[in-house]
Amino acid sequence: MTNPWNGVLTATATPFTSDLAVDYDKYAEHVAWLAANGTHGVIPNGSLGEYQVLTAEERAKMVEVAVAAAPKGFNVVPGVAAYGAAESRKWAEHAQKAGAGAVMLLPPNAYRASDDEVVAHYNEVARVGIPIIAYNNPFDTKVDLTPKLVARIAQEVPNVVAIKEFSGDVRRIWQIKSLASRIEVIVGADDVFLELSTAGVAGWIAGFPNALPKESMELYNLATSGNFKEAAPMYAALHDVFHWDSKKEFIQAIKLGMDHVGRYGGPTRLPRLPLPKHEQEQIHREMDVALAYFKNR
Repeated sequence: MTNPWNGVLTATATPFTSDLAVDYDKYAEHVAWLAANGTHGVIPNGSLGEYQVLTAEERAKMVEVAVAAAPKGFNVVPGVAAYGAAESRKWAEHAQKAGAGAVMLLPPNAYRASDDEVVAHYNEVARVGIPIIAYNNPFDTKVDLTPKLVARIAQEVPNVVAIKEFSGDVRRIWQIKSLASRIEVIVGADDVFLELSTAGVAGWIAGFPNALPKESMELYNLATSGNFKEAAPMYAALHDVFHWDSKKEFIQAIKLGMDHVGRYGGPTRLPRLPLPKHEQEQIHREMDVALAYFKNR
């Protein structure tokens, strides 16, 4: 990979023990396992990592553990989202000092910020000097990084090098390529990967590689090499379970998917509760469909 933000970056789940302490040993093992299974890097402290419910000490150690566990050439790109730009800048400084090659940054997410405030937010964090992946998640932040706004960020904030596009609108990649051609587009949701890859993408920040890294890498390699005919049935087999990545229950679903394949997903911290039994059963069925496809080819 030419840049730390390229390729398949797994937005990692945070492993909690039964009493909801962070299990750093399990996390280190998971980072090493993802590297051994061919993925290109990890994103600690993203939305999937439940960064909002980690203490400052836990959040810092997650990055440090990931960097220590990552083999040479395996990238660590921490999430540095926070309510205020000063705090996000602090986390970007910590990531840079820890050895990360880039960071991922949501826009202000405490309220519906204006375009000027969004640009100011990214400019403040850009002072650190580390490359930034802007993260568009209008469902959770209520701030939409529209193609027009991405174009403005591209002009005014040189350190923003890419965008994780999570709007679900597959037309936007073409608009971003037209209006902000220097910004690399990274697929931000598992269940629109194939659609966006037809336009050419720089990477995929994904959730289900936590459970299915080899399968996700195979799909990624097929699609990014233009072999859509072979990628399509594979994507169809994965799509029902991938769709959980775009639901509000995505953390519980992905952790359950990890448990399903013999990894450690474990519990979530409040306010997230375990899924109802019928949804757990649905995820197990959908995981079985995906695994059966790869077993029976």
